[in-house]
Amino acid sequence: MIDGAINLLVVVRHELTLFAAAGLAIGGIDDLVIDLVFLFRRGWRRIAVYSRHARMTMATLPRSDHPGCIAIFVPAWQEAEVIGPMVRHALRQWKGADFRLFVGAYPNDPATSLAAIAAAGEQEQAIIRIHDRPGPTTKADCLNGLWRTMLAEEQRTGRRFKAVVLHDAEDVVHVDEIALFDKMIDRFDLVQLPVLPLPGEGSRWRRAIADHYCDEFAEEHGKYLTVREALGASIPSAGVGCAFSRDALAALDGDDGPFDAASLTEDYETGLRITAHGGRGIFLRIRDARGELVCIREHFPDSLSAAVRQKARWMVGIALSGWDRMGWRGGPGEWWMRFRDRRAALAALILFAAYLAVALWGLIGTIALFRPVPPMPLGPVLETLLLITFALMLWRFAVRLLFVGRSYGWRQGLAAIPRTFIANLVAMLAARRAITLYCRSLLGEPLRWDKTQHRFPDMEQRP
Repeated sequence: MIDGAINLLVVVRHELTLFAAAGLAIGGIDDLVIDLVFLFRRGWRRIAVYSRHARMTMATLPRSDHPGCIAIFVPAWQEAEVIGPMVRHALRQWKGADFRLFVGAYPNDPATSLAAIAAAGEQEQAIIRIHDRPGPTTKADCLNGLWRTMLAEEQRTGRRFKAVVLHDAEDVVHVDEIALFDKMIDRFDLVQLPVLPLPGEGSRWRRAIADHYCDEFAEEHGKYLTVREALGASIPSAGVGCAFSRDALAALDGDDGPFDAASLTEDYETGLRITAHGGRGIFLRIRDARGELVCIREHFPDSLSAAVRQKARWMVGIALSGWDRMGWRGGPGEWWMRFRDRRAALAALILFAAYLAVALWGLIGTIALFRPVPPMPLGPVLETLLLITFALMLWRFAVRLLFVGRSYGWRQGLAAIPRTFIANLVAMLAARRAITLYCRSLLGEPLRWDKTQHRFPDMEQRP
């Protein structure tokens, strides 16, 4: 009986190893092609463009020929700790700019609305809107309420807004955002700025969890979105630091507003819907007069449970419900990018199989110290797959180190390699939660705003 169990373990180990190696090889080749496209585009632009023209910065960017007022939407549910500092910082950063800051709160969350009102003070540029339904609804539903408030403000003032910018209650905004959006919306219907998470603080474990977001966004907003743009695929909104032209959103306006209240990732879907309606999007990396990147900074979750909840929400909205909600429109480039967006759950399954296979190799190796274990050769196919997977893993570590090091310094770049295992753990746990939530939604349970607790940095300590 024991021998039969050992034989079964050996077979399971072999099959899991084959499945994981094949899946990791396919995913690794997919990532490698993205890297090669990025390197080709970067080299071509350096030779054909920047050899003749200096890189544009905020110091050399001309002002808009048709300046307009920018509406900033900040949905807030249970954000009393951060909404006040965020509003004060934004009003201070954008002093003198032409904008209106719309904050959406809920009637059953008075602490958030009172904090926002206190931070706004007497400044007419900040408008606090109390939602007509108790929270939490969905973030998209809150944004639709802000859209209706913006339309009412247009009727009151007789002045039409030029663009709508999305921000979260914990965002550290950049001083040049308004001027940049005002200029670029003249040419594009969607403008997405980079998001660079702030490094974690506190214990080593909390720092590692928070910093794995730094690793992922350094690559995502340093490479992947530029490749999407180069391929002509739609640019998804990150939900923060993203501007939509007012006309593009008006074209999506339905009975409730331009954002789909049934979606958990309304920002991502809105970017795809704008492209489907013929709009143009751009992912823009530009530096300010000091040479620093114009980007959005914020603290991301630094506990395992919060990170899992956040990643699960993204996975439900993009990889699971997004599959049937958004379909497979567009050409080959768009299909490829949507496949990459939706592979998260399958990738988590492959990762789980890989870690389980490693555990079985260790277990069977331990058993072999005490009793005979039947041999089961890998075979040429599996050996080749393992070599390919190992080579692609080394390449992936090198690319991660390069992009994280460029954004956060080489110490963080080196630390990003072991943090890969934390990212994998979060992804696997998030996939399990996402599948559970999605199955419940198929049975009729409504999806709600599964938010995480946020914090705002001390701007006196961190300018």
